[in-house]
Amino acid sequence: MNQKFGFPRPYLSLVLFLVWQLLAGEVSGASVVMGLILAWLLPLLTRGLWPDNPPFRKPWRMLAYLLRVIQDIIVANFSVAALVLNFRRKPRPAFINYPLTLTHPMAISILASTISLTPGTVSADINDAESKLLIHALDVDDDQALIEAIRERYEKPLQEMFP
Repeated sequence: MNQKFGFPRPYLSLVLFLVWQLLAGEVSGASVVMGLILAWLLPLLTRGLWPDNPPFRKPWRMLAYLLRVIQDIIVANFSVAALVLNFRRKPRPAFINYPLTLTHPMAISILASTISLTPGTVSADINDAESKLLIHALDVDDDQALIEAIRERYEKPLQEMFP
C-alpha cells in the first residue's frame, strides 16, 4: 500500500477504529465509515510526530500482556483498598531503583506506563545514564521481591515482544 496515503500505523488505525465503534454504541454503516475515515486520517496527519514504527517480534503476545495487566490492576485495586481501610497497619512506602534490561524506548515506556497504571505503584523517573527506573510503591515488604515480580510479570514479556 502506498505509504503516503495508506495506513502509516496499522495497529494504531485498528485501535482507533475499534474505539470509535465502542464510542458509537452501535455498529452501523455511518459509524463504520466514520471509524475508517478517522482510522486513516488521524495517523496520516500525525505521522510526523511519531518515532519509527516499533519493531515487534511477537505482536500477538501483546494480548496476553494486556490481559495480565488488567488482571493485576483489578487485584491491586482490592489490595490498595484493603490497605487503606485497615487502620491497624500503616503502609510502608518506598522508592525503588529498578534496573532495566529493556533497551527499546517504546518497551521502556510501556513498562513505565504499566507500573503507573497498577494501583499502589508509580513510575517516578527514568534514568537513561544508569538504565534505571525509579518506582514509588505504596507498600513494600521486600524491595528485591518487588523488583523480581516486575521483571517476571512485565519486563520479560516485553523483552519477547521488542528486540
